Amino acid sequence: MPEHFDARPSPAGTRPSDLAARDGDWAVQTADTIERLVGSVRSNTSDRLVSVARLVVLGLLAGIMGTAALVLTAIGLVRLLDVYLPSGVWVADLIIGGIFTFGGLFLWRRAWQQPRSEER
Repeated sequence: MPEHFDARPSPAGTRPSDLAARDGDWAVQTADTIERLVGSVRSNTSDRLVSVARLVVLGLLAGIMGTAALVLTAIGLVRLLDVYLPSGVWVADLIIGGIFTFGGLFLWRRAWQQPRSEER
């Protein structure tokens, strides 16, 4: 007879290691519970913070690139108008300034409009 023989009968369909984990291995159960809790807290906090940080960084990058594109477009339009208009550069500045002024006034008016209520 081998030395490691367990004389206790095990219930049908269970292994002795399953019985040990269920009956008295509370340290493993506690470690699993702590690991599950830490994973849950991490997924609810740091994963969301990473997503928000990415959104902020990409938004700032898009804003900076959009501003640079707008400035370069304005410079290009002023130079283009200066070449093709017979008078001085002041006419090109006046035209581009007028476009930006009317565009700004339009956006300002849209920002302060009351939302329309759809009543039928």
